[in-house]
Amino acid sequence: MVPRLKKKLRSRKSGLPPGALVHIGDIKTTTPTLTLIDYSPDGFSERELPDVAALDALPRGGGVRWLNLHGVHDAELLAAVGQRFGLHPLVIEDVLNTDQRPKVDDYDDYLFIVLHLYDIGRNRGDVTTDQISLVVGRDFVLTFQERPSGTFAPIRQRLRAEKGLLRRTGSDYLAYSLLDAIVDSYFSVIERLSERAEGLEEEILGKPQPSTLQGIHVLKREVIRLRRTLWPLRETLNTLCRGDAGFFRPETQLYLRDVYDHTVHVLESLEDVRDLLNGLLDVYLTTLSNRVNMEVRTLTVVATLFMPATLIAGIFGMNFHFIPWLDQPLGFWQALSLMAGVGAVMTAVFWYRRLLR
Repeated sequence: MVPRLKKKLRSRKSGLPPGALVHIGDIKTTTPTLTLIDYSPDGFSERELPDVAALDALPRGGGVRWLNLHGVHDAELLAAVGQRFGLHPLVIEDVLNTDQRPKVDDYDDYLFIVLHLYDIGRNRGDVTTDQISLVVGRDFVLTFQERPSGTFAPIRQRLRAEKGLLRRTGSDYLAYSLLDAIVDSYFSVIERLSERAEGLEEEILGKPQPSTLQGIHVLKREVIRLRRTLWPLRETLNTLCRGDAGFFRPETQLYLRDVYDHTVHVLESLEDVRDLLNGLLDVYLTTLSNRVNMEVRTLTVVATLFMPATLIAGIFGMNFHFIPWLDQPLGFWQALSLMAGVGAVMTAVFWYRRLLR
């Protein structure tokens, strides 16, 4: 069977007022974790916090503070983070709703950005998604995600090693780096989609099975799902590139335009995969139709070969007293010889016309 996409339980919020903190998504049992990174050109520190209150005991320098939360299903912890950084209740509500479409909202003092991480395994049906919510302030960045991933690991490593512009720039450049890492992760997704499409193409050109058609439909659903994520992401990045909010400096907007170009490239590659899948579906149906036609032709030829024998047997089986060969000792064998001779002639004719090859 084709695996179905998991449905989000939106009914939990039915009748609740705006800003009600209700988690919408798969039920999780993992323990949330808070990771704090403070950095500046002169220093770097990284620690895991037991709770939000631990922030009060930490000195706040003049650098950038990056707080990452794994486990957005904990509404109480999210509410505490929101209260600590002065976030609007609607922001916390959107973070808890893990079925948000990519978007950017300007709250004057900070930007709220919603993105999605999309990962596809090499086995059919192995699809995972994770909503990434970013809050970009003047001197801080908050990231919220349900499960840990290695997407942001290179950024943390660059901060530790003091390489590049990260340690010498503000929160806007950190936000750009996070956006760039998410968009770049889509290239590996497209690559795996292409590999699976090429594998299906080899199956179709070889010996297609009913499971091949199922694989095409599963892959098409994944392409559609990814496309629904990328189109809003493109508009989100376009909004950030225009600089309407004013949180990104002009020099950082140049890098954002590069991320936007990467998104367009990913979309174009995704369209190529979709066209390939549509072509594979047409080839599969054509191949299946040709196989059915060959089987029907074989059955028709076999039935036609037996028609003369049936006709001869019917003639000699008629209920008349005077029929040639009926009283002769060799009549039966002569009738069989006639049937075999006509069948041999018809077989030769069919072979000559390539109906038996």
